[in-house]
This record gives sequence, C-alpha cells and structure tokens, in this order.
Amino acid sequence: MLRLVALTLVLLNAVYFAWSHRLLPGFAPEQQTEPQRMGWQLRPDSLHLLTAPEPRPAEAQPAAGAAPPPICLQAGLFDEAQSALLRTALAATLPPGSWTLDAAAEPARWIVYMGKFPNDEALAKKRAELASLNLRYEPLVNPTLQLGLSLGQFETQAAATAGLAALSRRGVRSARVIQERAELRGVMLRMSGAEPVLRTRFEALRPVLADKAVSPCR
Repeated sequence: MLRLVALTLVLLNAVYFAWSHRLLPGFAPEQQTEPQRMGWQLRPDSLHLLTAPEPRPAEAQPAAGAAPPPICLQAGLFDEAQSALLRTALAATLPPGSWTLDAAAEPARWIVYMGKFPNDEALAKKRAELASLNLRYEPLVNPTLQLGLSLGQFETQAAATAGLAALSRRGVRSARVIQERAELRGVMLRMSGAEPVLRTRFEALRPVLADKAVSPCR
C-alpha cells in the first residue's frame, strides 16, 4: 500500500514537471511574459505617479499667555511748574532711563469765532441757525471766549481766513477770525518701551499729570 502511494506521488511530480516545462504539447501553461501582461493593462497612458507633498513648516504662533510687547507712551505739554513736580514724581516712581522730558511746543491756534452772545438764549438761537445750514460748531477751550462758538480750529491765521471764506459762501455772516491761543512751549513726557509692569507704576503718576492725556508716541 505504501509503495502504491509513493509511486503515485512520484508519477504526479513527474507529470507536473513535464507540464510546467511545456513538455506536454497542448497542455502547456499560459506563458507569463511581458507581452501578454501588456495586453491586460487598461489605459496605461493615464497612469501618473503621485508624490507625497512636502510637509509645510509650522507657522510661528505666539506663546499662550505671552506678555504684550512694550509700547511707547507720551503725555504733555507741561509748563515749567508742572514739569518740576512731574520730574520729582518720575524719579521716585520709575527706573532711570525709562522716561524722558523733552522740550516741545504746540503751535498757535486760530479759530473762526462767533460771539460773544449776551445770554444763553441768544447762544441757543445761533446754534439752531447753524444746524439749519448743516454746519458744525466746536466747544471752546478758552473760557474768556464764552458765550461763543468756534466753527473750526486752524494752526495759522491764513488757514483760518480761508476757512472763514468757505463758511461765508455757505451763509455764515457774523463770524470772524481770532487767535484762540498763542504758541505754547514746555516739555513732553515720553516713556519708551513701556512694559506692563512699568505701565502699572505709571498709573500712580496720574495726580501729577495735570489732566494731560496719555497717548501712544507719534
């Protein structure tokens, strides 16, 4: 029995060898060469090799919780007496080199002026007339010009005169050009590179700022 099994296996191996080597005419396996495989391809010209895109470098992001960058702050103009008080307070509050008091000047200011009016009723009537002409007026800073109205501020007398001429063409008849303020000279407080901690300490100086507005440096 074992001999029969062994003989059968040998015979089968011999038949497979002859078939795989194309020794049995009409029973050879299909040839697996390149020409036959090319026939199996569907639209090979439409194939394109795709490459993976290169990774983009991560954009720099500000660190979470990072402190805001330092800024430059300024305030003024301070006259001689105000700057003396301010200088003493700055020296006691802020570190040396974090602030300066620089000489500065504000130009003279000219306005197109209407007034003075005898009473509030006359002032209100003039305001109504200007509103009917669709003209705007500005508050007066100089208290000596009350009760009156400013129809525009200018840095030179020539500019104010040109402004008055334009208003006259719109129906304004009783206005005139006056100098509201002469040129002012003094010092400007400048704090460069103000970090948050210095800004906090700067707030303590409000009483000696003489109500001057604090703004970013120009």
